[in-house]
Amino acid sequence: MQQWTIDQPEHLTFGDVTSLDVRIVSGRLDVLAGDGPPTLEVTEIDSASPLLVTYDEDTRALTVAYRDLTWDGMLGWLRRDRRSTVLSLSVPKTCKVRAGVVAAPAVVAGFERMAHVKSVSGDIVLDGVSGDVAANTVSGAVESRALEGDLSFNSISGDLTVADGTPHRLRAKTVSGRIMADLALRPTAHVTFTSVSGDILVRLPENTDADVIARATSGRLISAFDELSNSSSPGARSLSGRLGGGMASLSANTVSGEVTLLKGDKE
Repeated sequence: MQQWTIDQPEHLTFGDVTSLDVRIVSGRLDVLAGDGPPTLEVTEIDSASPLLVTYDEDTRALTVAYRDLTWDGMLGWLRRDRRSTVLSLSVPKTCKVRAGVVAAPAVVAGFERMAHVKSVSGDIVLDGVSGDVAANTVSGAVESRALEGDLSFNSISGDLTVADGTPHRLRAKTVSGRIMADLALRPTAHVTFTSVSGDILVRLPENTDADVIARATSGRLISAFDELSNSSSPGARSLSGRLGGGMASLSANTVSGEVTLLKGDKE
């Protein structure tokens, strides 16, 4: 096992990496899929505590983290901390990735297997990820571009934006955050959005084949699809129906938020 203590800009190269665990406080984090040797590039570091790097040749596991910033305790991180690090990691696209930030923005791009990201207030971009992704934030926003795999999103007040998504499974749950999704649904796609007060906006191609249901307690339900019908009862409203031949499923549930279904161009 190899170990490094980093307190200044540094460039490191490793052997094969099959799993990555990286956790920082503030600054910036980029985790990118690459074809060359795995590398770590630390371009800025301003911290009284050094960044610890561990590479296990037997398990091919790479860890880059502050010692006291644990994965399980990250979302409860409340202390004022000025540790700032700007770093970039390049590892194989089949690598399993766990990336955590407190206040730093982060980009995770190009991975085909499992990725798990956590943030307190830092915004996260998931770009071209086709594996199984779990994203958890307190107030940080998550933006997904060209999603092709599975995404599970949980937040208190963070927004979720899905651009050009063709997911297998997509599940998003937030209290007050906004959910905005531009989707092309596969025949077996299963999409579920849930909020308390956050608005939900979904755009689907005009020729979508999906069973759709939207529910709200007091929020408005708006649809550009004539095939969907409204129903209401005391304390509950719903908008449901089949688009095209069905097959895929989409549900959106909110208490006081607004659900809007928009019609895009044909696929």
